[in-house]
Amino acid sequence: MRTWVVLLFSISISLFAQAETPKEAPVPALTLKEKLKTLTSQSRHVQSDNLIFDLPVTYNKKVSKWIAYFQGPRSNKWFREWLQRSYKYMPFIQAELKKAGLPMDLAYMVMIESGFAPNAISHASAVGPWQFIEATGTRYGLNKTWWLDERRDLKKSTLAAIRYLKDLHAEFGSWYLVAASYNMGENGLRRQIKKYGTKDYWSLIKLDALPAETQEYVPKILAAMLIAKAPNLYGFRDLEKMDPLDYDVVLVPGGTDLSPLADHLGVTRKSLKDLNAELYLGYIPRQVDKHFIRVPKGAGQIVSSFIHQLNRKVALE
Repeated sequence: MRTWVVLLFSISISLFAQAETPKEAPVPALTLKEKLKTLTSQSRHVQSDNLIFDLPVTYNKKVSKWIAYFQGPRSNKWFREWLQRSYKYMPFIQAELKKAGLPMDLAYMVMIESGFAPNAISHASAVGPWQFIEATGTRYGLNKTWWLDERRDLKKSTLAAIRYLKDLHAEFGSWYLVAASYNMGENGLRRQIKKYGTKDYWSLIKLDALPAETQEYVPKILAAMLIAKAPNLYGFRDLEKMDPLDYDVVLVPGGTDLSPLADHLGVTRKSLKDLNAELYLGYIPRQVDKHFIRVPKGAGQIVSSFIHQLNRKVALE
């Protein structure tokens, strides 16, 4: 089993301002790890076991800028919503990453890519939680038809992203470069590495070798990760913790419409459609034989009974 690299904020650059050392008694500077341990021990709301990383952590001006931005008045509201959604989606994504032997903190890419929104669409027509463009999605096994788009499906897109991330890491050997190539495309990054002769992400930034968006991409991920690990320290208190994603899977026939099914189950139509975001029309076409759908945990038998009753009604007509 893969040995996880656990980094408990053991990085050399300080996140917090440090008081001047008294002139009469020089005292060794506290490490960042020691500072955060002290801060978390003073707060009843922060759990120190959250301050664990399995990605390299860098703190610099770019990361600091994005932390301040996420805390700021223009973005505080929607970043708070992202943090609250993370309680629902992070456990699922991280479990799949762990199962695949990848760093679980790669899940923060989804926070930056889409804010965990299954129907997110970018200006470049990237779709879904992991923001796959159609060509890359197809390359990694995500189907798209006139009624189905598996890029929107959290599990299918996460499994595709895992295969993609593994391929990128096999080539570039650095998780920062994996993220950069995910953002800008591996061909573009490959050319810049060859041109400048370095595989160091921060060096490529200094050389202005990466697109502006890619230069900010890793700092955004690191900023989101730092805040999410200890939200109280950054002013995000009293977060509403959504229940972790859980569901049953049911095989249903073509012609199944999610809206009446949601009404029968007593859940909102939006919640059931979000759970089955790959069905972006909200139903399975009649010409499709069968298809698996996700329903709230414990509702599998109710759905099967409902579908059976509908089929009998149709047969009698």
